[in-house]
This record gives sequence, C-alpha cells and structure tokens, in this order.
Amino acid sequence: MPDLRSHLPAIIATSLFWLALFVAYALFVMRQPAPAPIEIIPPQAQAAEANCSELPAASEPAPTSTPAPLRVYVSGAVREAGVYRLPPDSLVADAIDAAGGASDDADLVAINLAHPLSDGEQIYVPTQEETAGPPPPIRAKNTAQTGVASQDASAQPIDLNTATQEELESLPGIGPAMAQRIIEGRPYSHVEDLLRVKGIGEAKLEKMRPYVTVR
Repeated sequence: MPDLRSHLPAIIATSLFWLALFVAYALFVMRQPAPAPIEIIPPQAQAAEANCSELPAASEPAPTSTPAPLRVYVSGAVREAGVYRLPPDSLVADAIDAAGGASDDADLVAINLAHPLSDGEQIYVPTQEETAGPPPPIRAKNTAQTGVASQDASAQPIDLNTATQEELESLPGIGPAMAQRIIEGRPYSHVEDLLRVKGIGEAKLEKMRPYVTVR
C-alpha cells in the first residue's frame, strides 16, 4: 500500500495527460469538413453527357435589317418637282404621285410607269410637245450664181455635233430647251450618247434615230 500511494500522483498525471490528448484529437476530428460523397456514374450516362456537351448551342436568328427608303428626283411635267423619299419596291408611278401627279401636258405613255425604282434615280416626265410626231421635212437653202434654189434635205440625217439650234428643234419631240441641252452635251461618239442628255429616254431616242447621225 505505501508503494501504491507513492506512485498515485504519477498515475493520475499520466491518465490526465492521455485524457487531454484524446479530447484534443476528438475535437480536431470533429472540426474537419466531411468529405464529398463519391458518385459512381455508369458508362452509358457518361457517354450521353459527353454527346450533349458536344452539341452546338442553338444559334439565335440574326435580326433582319429594315430596307432603307429610296431617294428619287422627279422632274419634268409634274406638279411639284423635287427629291422624294419612297418605300422600297416603289415604281415610277409612285414617284409621280409623290410629286403631286403629272401635269396636264404630260405624256405618260412615253415612260414606263411600272419600272421599279432604285436609290438615287432620276425620273423625267416629258411633255406632249416633246414627244410629238415628226415635223415637216427639213429644207436647206443653197445659193448659186444664177439665183436661190431650195433642196429637200429630209433624207439626210443631221449631225449631232454640228447641227444648229433650229435644226435640232425640227427633230421629233425636241423643243428649244432640249435642243440647247443637246448642244451643251457635245461631242457625241454615237447616237446612243443622247441618252445621257436630260429628258431623252429610249422611246424618244427611237423617234429621233432616223433623223440624226454622228460623223
């Protein structure tokens, strides 16, 4: 008994040391986060997930842009000449309506009212005087020593590069203003160059073609 009592403090100290060590270990383990559960995925599910990830994302439809309005210049035999904005797919008839309609002396037969418009186009409405039929034959005066004689020159086309104002006005549908524009547009290499003169279209050119030439 005396021996046990003498070792009792050491036994108690040792026991308390191990108890404290155990409590510290238990607290350390309790504070650790729980490990994530292991999920076992079958091979079929893995293949299906891989196929889904490879599929391209559905692309959203690209927004369609609204067509810009057309800007056309309407002149000639209309009530209010000027530049007008018209919706896409408009026709020549729509441009004339935007200009207040054709004037009383307009010749709408000479133009194509169903022609589709393009941006920046010019629409010229001719008058009935400009598209009138062929004038009387042109007669040129020749002076000789024995007197003055007249010669029928209707069979001879006039040269666009040398014709006078009077000769140009004698052409079908050509008035003073149009004749002046033809003179200002010289020189011409071909009769078809008349199409660049304001107010002369395909229909008017065909009426003038038998009476003009370029030399």
